[in-house]
Amino acid sequence: MRSCVVGQKKIILPGELALLFIILNNSMCVVLMLRSGSGISAISSVPYAFSLVFPALTLGTWTYIFQALLSLMVMRKRFVPGYLFSFVVGFAFGKMLDIHKIWINTLPLGMAFRMLYFAVSYFLLCFGLALANRCKFPIVPTDLFSREVVDIIHVPYPKVKITFDVSCLLTTAGITWFCLGQVCGLGIGTVAAALTMGKTIGMIGNVVDRRVEFVSVMGSLI
Repeated sequence: MRSCVVGQKKIILPGELALLFIILNNSMCVVLMLRSGSGISAISSVPYAFSLVFPALTLGTWTYIFQALLSLMVMRKRFVPGYLFSFVVGFAFGKMLDIHKIWINTLPLGMAFRMLYFAVSYFLLCFGLALANRCKFPIVPTDLFSREVVDIIHVPYPKVKITFDVSCLLTTAGITWFCLGQVCGLGIGTVAAALTMGKTIGMIGNVVDRRVEFVSVMGSLI
């Protein structure tokens, strides 16, 4: 489907294309942020902790398990058939984490590179999460969880996102400290992202809302 301009000069984009970008982009950003040495993103910190404690399973596999649990928690409150599709999206996201890890782990290290990796991963992840809330598709369960909680308890998205991220950080710190004797996977970048990402996503989302509208054929069938 080609992009076109209609009505109030909004760009019309297919939700299917946005979903593909979200899976590829967000999974890359999670691994790139970890490569920066500033800590992993909050939404992936819990699976990362389990991958350190139980290394028999990869980060991608633990991410899928964690996302599946979040999906089940949401469905207990409000079941929508489309939520089942989020399991498929979560599986693809987990696989892409492992794939991105292969090439990202070959990137050079150094202070300048690490700062660049964090900045790029932070802003691209915020952009990807803003699209995820608007693409007309069931999305990765970790993102779906925050979006659906907003609808259930009627609290602004930035507050829900920040609360969820901080909860993930505390859980990660507890798991790694108790099982490994030290806090692992968390850094200054992780904390900064957890405290600011919700508002940044909200600001990017406002810009997207003014300029873009997503339509989807498959999304209406799920």
